[in-house]
Amino acid sequence: MRKGGIKGFTIAEDEITGKAYDSRLMKRLLVYLKPYSSQIWLAVVLLLVTASGRLVGPYLTKIAIDNYILPGDYSGLLRLALLFVGILFLMFFLILAQTYLMQWIGQHLMFDLRRQVITHLQKLSVRFHDRNPVGRLVTRVTTDVESLNEVLSSGLVAIFGDLFMLVGIVIVMLYMDTELALVTFSVVPPLFYVTFLFRKRVRESFRNIRKRIARINAFLQENISGMSIVQLFSREERNFQEFDKLNHAHLDAFLKTIFYFAIFYPTVSFISYLAMGATIAYGGWETGTAVISLGVLIAFIQYAQYFFRPISDLAEKYNILQGAMAAAERIFKILDEKPEILPPARPEYLGALQNSIEFRGVSFAYNEDEYVLKDISLEIEKGQTIAIVGATGAGKTSMINLLCRFYDPQKGQILLDGIDIRSLSLEDLRERIAIVQQDIFIFSGSIAHNISLGEDFSQERIESSARHVSAHQFIERLEQGYETDVRERGSLLSMGQRQLLAFARALAFNPEILILDEATASVDSLTESLIQDALDKLLSNRTSIVIAHRLSTIKHSDQIVVLHKGQIREKGTHDELLKLDGIYRKLYEIQYEDHIHAGRQEVTSSSTQVEN
Repeated sequence: MRKGGIKGFTIAEDEITGKAYDSRLMKRLLVYLKPYSSQIWLAVVLLLVTASGRLVGPYLTKIAIDNYILPGDYSGLLRLALLFVGILFLMFFLILAQTYLMQWIGQHLMFDLRRQVITHLQKLSVRFHDRNPVGRLVTRVTTDVESLNEVLSSGLVAIFGDLFMLVGIVIVMLYMDTELALVTFSVVPPLFYVTFLFRKRVRESFRNIRKRIARINAFLQENISGMSIVQLFSREERNFQEFDKLNHAHLDAFLKTIFYFAIFYPTVSFISYLAMGATIAYGGWETGTAVISLGVLIAFIQYAQYFFRPISDLAEKYNILQGAMAAAERIFKILDEKPEILPPARPEYLGALQNSIEFRGVSFAYNEDEYVLKDISLEIEKGQTIAIVGATGAGKTSMINLLCRFYDPQKGQILLDGIDIRSLSLEDLRERIAIVQQDIFIFSGSIAHNISLGEDFSQERIESSARHVSAHQFIERLEQGYETDVRERGSLLSMGQRQLLAFARALAFNPEILILDEATASVDSLTESLIQDALDKLLSNRTSIVIAHRLSTIKHSDQIVVLHKGQIREKGTHDELLKLDGIYRKLYEIQYEDHIHAGRQEVTSSSTQVEN
């Protein structure tokens, strides 16, 4: 399911562009600000004070020119200059405090949101993680949350501050001279029209950029993950050509965006210079006729510069806001996912397993009406070792998934000592089970950490578990022993060593129920013989379920269950099933013939080497 859906699903998800402002999403985002309301109000007050401080500068210039410079009152000018310097120092500390406070709020918001997202992801079912690529979920927790921080800690505050500044400038300019203010504002309609056209063009351009980036990410994720296949089939040149096309498409989309910005900013500058030119011309004429003073004219020019600066930055703030809305939509889409596997409101208590595990009339489908298990009824007594065999796709692993409650059956029940597992808490159920799979997941970190998984196990317990499964020998040969860093996904270890480490992990947790899902499929014959005695000890007096393709490893199981097309077709011991002359006997004979054939080839090869 994942293999066929990574590209399409990821791109479709990442192409969400979002509105520049979505009130529904903004209301949800504001909920995260509630715990920091006092800090936000303080930041808003600081913002208003600093914005007011910026408005004071040009007005002080007017007073300096009209009241002190032109009359020649230099002592008064010195006092005004000292006042201005004092305001600058005060502004410095206020801006410092306001900037730090908003970033502090933003970082705490990211901390809270990331914690909520990762907590929610851990509650979602395996089905959700099967259909969602890891790269996309990581992007939600990192990049998308960072986009929200940018808009909440910088974008919205900057927009609010700019609006306050614009309103303040308009009021001050109208107060000083209404006619001159209207002359300055005469270019605002064409400026807003240009901004509207730019916003429309850039929005489409950024949409194309996001599409191209999504395709590049999908391509890189697949090809870097499958690099061994790429190299094995000599696909390097062809894959490079495919990537080159995607990269060029991204370049073209970005160059178009750069073109729009290259036109927009000079256009805004041109219009603002026209406004200042008109202001200087009309104001100069009014100054000459003594309608306004020289100080008012210079203050007007300064205010005009302040007025057009936030308008020219509007496009950047618009894109920040639009990106944040798209990120919020993607994050909330994950948070709105409902866990399929829900714990009971009042879980029942189950002590140590006393009697049995029972599958009672269990039917299960991953997709509606496509049942992979059909009316499965099976009882496993405490301490028994049950082997489940069958062709690929027969439903063996699905039974394990249901027992661990990664999924719930559509029909029937799974019972532990007569209690439906849906009545148990997930922690109570899963801490009783240890599973060793064919595809072992090894975490980055030390050998000891991978055995204990962070639990407070003693070193003696860790080493004892490793010794029992013959893992201690190879661990001791490593440079740092149990403290050796195995790197990402255990890349330092061979497949067989990872399997042994998984056995040690299972033994360290001492589960009541042990599941081996093709656990020795990737272990060579020598390694398998080394751990066979350890497995006998591990399985002794423990309820165990073994899924195996190698039928030679399950000969001594208490009961062998043969699955075929989701149904139990045969049950019995190894000898009993051979006598039935059914599915199991055919599987066994096929494997036996393959084993004999492989042995003959090995003998022939050895003889040839000796003769040579």
